[in-house]
Amino acid sequence: MQDTRLEKAYQHCEQIVRDHYENFPVASWFLPKHLRRPIAVIYAFARTADDLADEGEIPAEQRIQQLKQYGQQLDSITDHQAPIFIALAHVIQQHQLPVQLFHDLLTAFKMDISKKRYADFSELQFYCQLSANPIGRLLVHLNQHVSDEAIQHADAICTALQLINFYQDLLQDYSENERIYIPLEEMQQYAVTENHFKMQISDSAMQNLMTFQIQRAQDMLVSGKQLGTILTGRMGFELRMIIAGGLLICKKLTNNNGNVFARPRLNKRDGLSMLWHATMHK
Repeated sequence: MQDTRLEKAYQHCEQIVRDHYENFPVASWFLPKHLRRPIAVIYAFARTADDLADEGEIPAEQRIQQLKQYGQQLDSITDHQAPIFIALAHVIQQHQLPVQLFHDLLTAFKMDISKKRYADFSELQFYCQLSANPIGRLLVHLNQHVSDEAIQHADAICTALQLINFYQDLLQDYSENERIYIPLEEMQQYAVTENHFKMQISDSAMQNLMTFQIQRAQDMLVSGKQLGTILTGRMGFELRMIIAGGLLICKKLTNNNGNVFARPRLNKRDGLSMLWHATMHK
């Protein structure tokens, strides 16, 4: 009975992965087989918690309370019967994952509910440390390759990917949740106001601002690419694929035909390019 319940819990998490579009591969077949399910479970936890934060029809305080309850379930994880927590309890135990990293994700999702603006880049980086970097650190732990160097590279990659995701979703974040993930200090430097987001103004000021943002994220992503060789085998290959995908998105964001609010997506041709770069750039 226990094995059947656990199997169904894993299948539930895998279905969540299949049901959500992501520009970057999640738990793909390129990964070592023994890591696909744990990564799917981690994604399912993060995805469902993120969805709680973004349920706009529910009052903010209620959403925060739901995330607090998620944290309580995390602290008493073996007592809960929800499929995600059944699978997550098994993954944490099997791979000795730090539970605090999951709490960091929940803290970031709570911030999403209450914090809509970021004064400067250091403030935005702190958010990324909670919202994105835990995922990279969990992957390093799953690969049993924990070192200061690996963590540093993982943080750089994950922060960069988070920033790139912001730049893809400029319009969606503002129109749906009134969020701007561009530092106010830098908006002021480039003479960009909130009206640019409200009216979808993609003038030279806005384009110059986004060129600066994209270049910084791209440089950060490249600075962490050594992790794709530190982690060997299929995991390293998967990571090189993700980095190549991030760089392709940066290219599409830059070549936007004058519209910084257009949302680029990766296609099959891009997938072949990612494969080539992952194979050649070891």
